[in-house]
Amino acid sequence: MTPSTTDPIRVLIVDDHHVVRLGLRSLLSHTSGFRVVGEAGSVAESVQLAAQLTPDVVLMDIRLPDGSGVDACRRIKQENEDIRVVMLTSYSDEEAIVGSVMAGASGYLLKQADAERLTQAIRDAASGASTLDPRATGALLSQFRELSAKQAEAELAGLTDRERRMLALIAEGYTNRAIGEVLHLSEKTVRNHVSQLLRKLGFQRRSQAAAWAGERRLQLPPE
Repeated sequence: MTPSTTDPIRVLIVDDHHVVRLGLRSLLSHTSGFRVVGEAGSVAESVQLAAQLTPDVVLMDIRLPDGSGVDACRRIKQENEDIRVVMLTSYSDEEAIVGSVMAGASGYLLKQADAERLTQAIRDAASGASTLDPRATGALLSQFRELSAKQAEAELAGLTDRERRMLALIAEGYTNRAIGEVLHLSEKTVRNHVSQLLRKLGFQRRSQAAAWAGERRLQLPPE
């Protein structure tokens, strides 16, 4: 449940370094609108305290002695989806960022973030918004672009070279006659191949196939 505007945001701090927890507690205790309700130094402890204390936001480190903060985030969200989790870590590797987002984290900040950005990220999470450190955003976008490219290749894997060439020409706006001239086929043969291609892709109109190929930036394969 989102806290009211008059209630302090209840925060659980999770980090295996006592000095880090102490610094975060000091910062939040001296900032209006926050109340630290507990501290944890491991995955098991964080999951247990989150269930007991039901904080509004959990500040979670990625690397903990008994496992990953990503796993802790996932387990906390499975128990209570209303609890928001903000990952606060020294690491900006793509796997950790994507894993955190997929686990349900509302934010991902590097520990180099200043106090104002950190407190705002907690406020954003408590209100249901999300925050990503700019250095993490680039890594996340790169990972998603790579996944998108792999998905597109998998979707095209079932097409023959001729079908790929024909689909690329359809995407470029070629008519059946023009496709026939490029592929050295009769217009009737092209028409039959196009009909088969549309059925194979699950489309009814060639405009749908053209849009689909355009989204995947399909290029004309070499002969």
